[in-house]
Amino acid sequence: MILAVTAGAPPASAADSSDVTFTNGGVTLHGTVVAPPGGTKLPGLVMVHGSGAHSREDYRDQAEVFAREGIATLIYDKRTEGYSQFSRSYSTLADDALAAVEALRKRPEVDPSRVGVWGLSEGGWVAPLAASRSADVAFVVTLGANGVEPSRQQAWAIENQLRRLGMDGSMVRMASSTMMRQLVGSGVFPEAHYDPVPVLKSLRRPVLGLWGAKDVLTPPGEAVRIFRESVAHPTLRVFPDAQHQLRRTTDGYDKLPGYAPGYLELVGTWVHALPAGPSADAAPAQDRPSTAVAPLAWYEPPWLQLAVLLFLLVAFAFYPLFRRGPAAASARWLSATGLLAVAGFLAFDVLIQVTMGRNLGPVLAGRPLPWLALQLLSLGAVTATIGTAVAWWRHRTPRLAVSLAGGVVFVPWAVYWGLLNI
Repeated sequence: MILAVTAGAPPASAADSSDVTFTNGGVTLHGTVVAPPGGTKLPGLVMVHGSGAHSREDYRDQAEVFAREGIATLIYDKRTEGYSQFSRSYSTLADDALAAVEALRKRPEVDPSRVGVWGLSEGGWVAPLAASRSADVAFVVTLGANGVEPSRQQAWAIENQLRRLGMDGSMVRMASSTMMRQLVGSGVFPEAHYDPVPVLKSLRRPVLGLWGAKDVLTPPGEAVRIFRESVAHPTLRVFPDAQHQLRRTTDGYDKLPGYAPGYLELVGTWVHALPAGPSADAAPAQDRPSTAVAPLAWYEPPWLQLAVLLFLLVAFAFYPLFRRGPAAASARWLSATGLLAVAGFLAFDVLIQVTMGRNLGPVLAGRPLPWLALQLLSLGAVTATIGTAVAWWRHRTPRLAVSLAGGVVFVPWAVYWGLLNI
């Protein structure tokens, strides 16, 4: 990120920087301490990353502002070992942050009794966890932190994005609920059920929680209420025209130049004063509440979904490959529409997860064109299933029986994934 020229942005000479290394669990992490020149007995701040791959440079602009505010800040490259989209441990990330705290406390310009942690987004789960494990952490600052489980937050964010793009109905429910429940149930959504509330309730040090009122990734109203009810010594502030990272915004999605006015200076003032008494802004309004991701029912396990998928592909491909027996136009139609619907849904599912609904083309009646095409193919497959049932009743051949079995199984499968729903 590049810090825009705004009030509070320091000149390039306002901070000194020096590189450091520290180790956790056999992994060596590299960072930089950014501090005001010639400072002594400075408060220290370790910046903990949001989700995804991040280097120290992603946070240097803010660290330089904090240096102007008289804070020595450690920024570091996020670990890549043991961290990916499908594998991560908040416990390990918290220990990384604690190793960074220990490295900063040893700096000659830093007051070791006044070192805290700052966490953005995913760091809003990690930073409080780190603080709960060590008395060496003097305070906690969070940006866009969640009071709910990661899976619940992600489902809320996905629905926001799809509705913003004009989508509604069964496709939105599929992507934000059914698909999310399958990802969680199959174990490919790491830390899906991490509950931040017990950690927040355990903290006995000052906590500064900051949110943008137009946050579309974290449910900000719920987060403010949960922090207010859970944290013993909270200072909670909401910035009206800011997004998830406290960048200026018009709608929560665009990023205007600069951060929310007063954010960076507030952190500096608060870190130096560390007020003990509670203080909280009103919780911002949310268009709708987040919803917990329900566990899978007995008929929904991922292995069964995979088995059904494979069966449908085989059953629909069987008719054109196995040519013995009488032909039926309805069975040929079922084979074509069924294969296209199933294979197309698989491609669409991947596309949704990769693009979050972007670049899917025009939206008609709340449906992007690819989804509308899949629904039309599914209706065609249901119609062809009825015709194939009539043909099988007349001829009773294995060729037609396999196709019919595929059509019968396809109907509840398509209902489950929203292909036959409004």
